[in-house]
Amino acid sequence: MSISISLASQIEVKALNFYSDENKGESILSGNVEIIRGDDILTAEKVIIYTDKNRKPMRYEAVQNANFKIVLKGKTYKGSGDKFIYNVAKDIYEIDGNAFINELESNQKLYGDRIIVDKRNNVYRVESKDKKPARFIFDLEQK
Repeated sequence: MSISISLASQIEVKALNFYSDENKGESILSGNVEIIRGDDILTAEKVIIYTDKNRKPMRYEAVQNANFKIVLKGKTYKGSGDKFIYNVAKDIYEIDGNAFINELESNQKLYGDRIIVDKRNNVYRVESKDKKPARFIFDLEQK
């Protein structure tokens, strides 16, 4: 599934299976799901799109092999997790379970049980549970 965080107004969705319940405002995509919006891409085996009464997406939830590529402030990030959630109104990305993000240009990496990226406020939060530490990996520049 590909989700773009850019200002692109068009979303391209591909999946082997599609089910929509307009009464509940819920669309379920399964099987090789790919969602693309602008430069952002989300892939997973299953994605649920929650919409408002006007059928505008409010929230995306990707599960089962959720992977993504997003562009934030000109930097490209790739990541994965057990569950990926994008809250459209708040512009917040949340990765739950085996959360991982890699900023490609600098090769900085974040690992944790949960990573939250608040795009609007430029805030990143990494949480861990079971006394396992969150991990940050970055390269030191040699001069």
